[in-house]
Amino acid sequence: MSDLTSSAHVAQAGSTPQGETQWISSAADVSRLVNHSHTSRSNARIVIAIALGGVFLDAYDLGALAFGMKDVTREFNLTPAGAGMVASAITFGAIIGALIGGYLTDKIGRYRVFMADMFFFVVAALACAFAPNEYVLTGARFVMGLGVGIDLPVAMAFLAEFSKLRGQGNKAASVAMWCPTWYAAISISYLLVLLLYAVLPESHTDWLWRLILGFGAVPALLIIAIRSRYMSESPVWAANQGNLHGAADILRSAYNINAQVAEDAALHQAQPVRKASWRNYGALLQGVYRRRTLLATVTSIASSFAYNAVAFGLPVIISSFLAQSMLTTILVSLALNLLFAFVGGLLAVRLVPRLGAWKMSVAGYSCQCIALLGLALIGRPEGGEQAAVAIAMLALFLFGQGFGPGSHTMTFASLSYPTSLRGIGVGFNQTLMRGSSTVSLFVFPLLVAAFGTGVFWVILLAPLAGLLALLTIRWEPSGYDVDAEDFH
Repeated sequence: MSDLTSSAHVAQAGSTPQGETQWISSAADVSRLVNHSHTSRSNARIVIAIALGGVFLDAYDLGALAFGMKDVTREFNLTPAGAGMVASAITFGAIIGALIGGYLTDKIGRYRVFMADMFFFVVAALACAFAPNEYVLTGARFVMGLGVGIDLPVAMAFLAEFSKLRGQGNKAASVAMWCPTWYAAISISYLLVLLLYAVLPESHTDWLWRLILGFGAVPALLIIAIRSRYMSESPVWAANQGNLHGAADILRSAYNINAQVAEDAALHQAQPVRKASWRNYGALLQGVYRRRTLLATVTSIASSFAYNAVAFGLPVIISSFLAQSMLTTILVSLALNLLFAFVGGLLAVRLVPRLGAWKMSVAGYSCQCIALLGLALIGRPEGGEQAAVAIAMLALFLFGQGFGPGSHTMTFASLSYPTSLRGIGVGFNQTLMRGSSTVSLFVFPLLVAAFGTGVFWVILLAPLAGLLALLTIRWEPSGYDVDAEDFH
């Protein structure tokens, strides 16, 4: 066993369990205690919150440059190709980062990968803020993209592996929290733009994009500062590496479980859990995982394509409905995201333990199909009444995204695979989803130019594909003990 996998980081802060001793003899025992124990797990909740901080950084950094590209283009005198290079660098980095990050998450552990990608965020954010030219900015955005891509697999692993199996706050609910966290980050980036726009002197407005990008280093530094006190390695991952003593330490510290390693424990298991390997990507397309991977992939690509086309084109769409200032467009976009997408995400977290991810995804895609059909039939609104209906359809689309696929595509990606495959499962999913996002952002302006408001007929195909995939493959990950598959 290598040094990379033989140790497990245990948080400095933690409770001293007083309950009945729980003897562990195998990784399966550790998984059972994590999934079924009802003891107070305050540190585990803190780990989940810190992991969500990584998701916050992902969303913030992906959206931070949206309102600053005009200033970047002017300052560096960029051609359209140069502007595209700067804008797309982060997405290309994220595609590569997701593929590598999924493997590393399973290979060297959740804690090490998470802390490494925090340094990516800090260095890249500061490099963006002080970039002297477009080439440094592009390189820094690419490095930031690597951090963004690496972070999702490890963040989802933390959310899944520090949560219980059933009931309120279960694994599906914890994973679904990524969605409202994402919308909150996008909204905060909007608000930060407005705040800085209001307080910066007119002679220094060219600082705006630098301040927004550089601010991304602040939460990353905060996470780094508190990591040793509250963050621990995943106990199930540690146990899967044969480190039962490290897993027991984490259970005592983070879960308030009085876990002790039995004297006759099989420290070197006769049937070792699947080892991390690049070949495990092939395992995603074999056996029971083939159908799950197909469902997770189709729903993620469909969700990403439709959401990016509508949400990132929202200012353009709204301004085409009504003649208004850019400030009003930003405020309406912000309100729609907060009141409908964000609220839908919060409802998803609350209701998924009872309704399940499959039913909620079906409902969400159905809302999106109705909304896009309505927008396609209305076309360009004539008069205030039609404009109000069109805005309502946009709200319905965003609510369906938050309530359904926006929250639960990650549930399917994270909870369709046991601990030994979770990193590469999410990494594979994110690589394809980021690719879909890139295509969507590139194609949407071309589709609008070609079809006008008829573009909604084209976008409608995406939620229809997601809905058909769900109706064809009826897989419900919420409440299912997928980690047990590592031990069968």
